[in-house]
Amino acid sequence: MAKTPKTDTAEAAPVTGTVMMYEDPKPLTKDAHGKFGVKQVKKPFAFMQNSHFMPITAPEFGSACNSFPIIFAGEEKTPLAVMGIRANENLFVTDGQYDPLYYMPSFARRYPFVLAGDKENDRFVVCVDEKAECVTDKNPDRAFFDGDEASKFTTDAFEFLKQFEQDRRATDVMINRFKELDLFEQKEMNFQGNNADGSLAEKQKIADYFAITDERLRALDTKTTKELMDNGFLVVAYAHMLSLNNWQRLVTMTLTRSQAEAKA
Repeated sequence: MAKTPKTDTAEAAPVTGTVMMYEDPKPLTKDAHGKFGVKQVKKPFAFMQNSHFMPITAPEFGSACNSFPIIFAGEEKTPLAVMGIRANENLFVTDGQYDPLYYMPSFARRYPFVLAGDKENDRFVVCVDEKAECVTDKNPDRAFFDGDEASKFTTDAFEFLKQFEQDRRATDVMINRFKELDLFEQKEMNFQGNNADGSLAEKQKIADYFAITDERLRALDTKTTKELMDNGFLVVAYAHMLSLNNWQRLVTMTLTRSQAEAKA
């Protein structure tokens, strides 16, 4: 279970490393951020418009599988929500606005907050992206602190971060079990459109990734299948497989956007 985040200045260790979408995450402290908070901005989701993929946790698969493909990437088989097929293009964000018809991963919903590991003290530190457009020390709409204590807005954000960390760890357990059962197969997604004369264009590879297949799941013995059903891993696996039907949606959205760009 994730440890309770700390915000005391004396305990806030230096943060190293980078996090996708975050420009300058710093430990949240009363001394440094007593007058800070967040404000409404015209383009609240501009921070994610260049992220064409995003980490996603196992409990989200059911909600996300109708929106975009969920794949497993790299040696670690990290689960990712694929939100675009061109680099630096999130198809679900237009002019800084996120399309409300589609699920938004928790990875993005926690912004501008994030947990950073403090290995020296074996705990987590709550950080805030000081360069986020919504973060301000000029009359914020929702302050980070209420007097000497964290505000309700901030404590609610802390709870969300802790739940996210618990979900991330549970996802790691699930992935390790899938690896043990050898459920992953390497896949690729290709796209073949038409030339101006109507002939088939050259096939283009969109992505290399790992996927769980129905064949490998069906090959499991009854005891293992029941185990995966009881711990909730089986429904996650099938949500992943269902999500792969959304590749065509991404292709269509990309072509539509490309045509609009060409006309412009």
